[in-house]
Order: sequence, then C-alpha cells, then structure tokens
Amino acid sequence: MLDALEFQAKIQNGFIQVTDEYKQELGEAEDIQVIVLVKKKISPKKDIIDELSENPVQVNGVLSCEEIYSCWL
Repeated sequence: MLDALEFQAKIQNGFIQVTDEYKQELGEAEDIQVIVLVKKKISPKKDIIDELSENPVQVNGVLSCEEIYSCWL
C-alpha cells in the first residue's frame, strides 16, 4: 500500500532534501516511489500587436485606403 506525502523541495547537488516533517517517517532504508512535478515558467501569450512590434511590415511608399483594405473588399 502506498501513502502519498507532498512537500516543496529544491534540488541541491542532484539530491532532493526531504523536509524535517517527513525524515523520521520515511526512515533511512525505506523503498519509496518518487514523482517529480516541475513548475514551469509560462511566458505571456503574444498578440498581433506584439508580433508586429517585433516584426514590422515593410512597405514602399504610402498605401491608399483601397490598398490597405483590399483583402476585406
């Protein structure tokens, strides 16, 4: 039978530190199963304005209204 324990920890030199709360419960010679969940940093989603700011559309000269909106006519 498996019991689940949950706690936050950091990896130091390749080792996961067990919190003091669970050190005695786990003991030294226990066989345990470890599941690691990594919290990933999520970058904000880019919208069309961000994309155009990073990659502006190059045009030669000035466009007329008909040329600008030709795809919608």
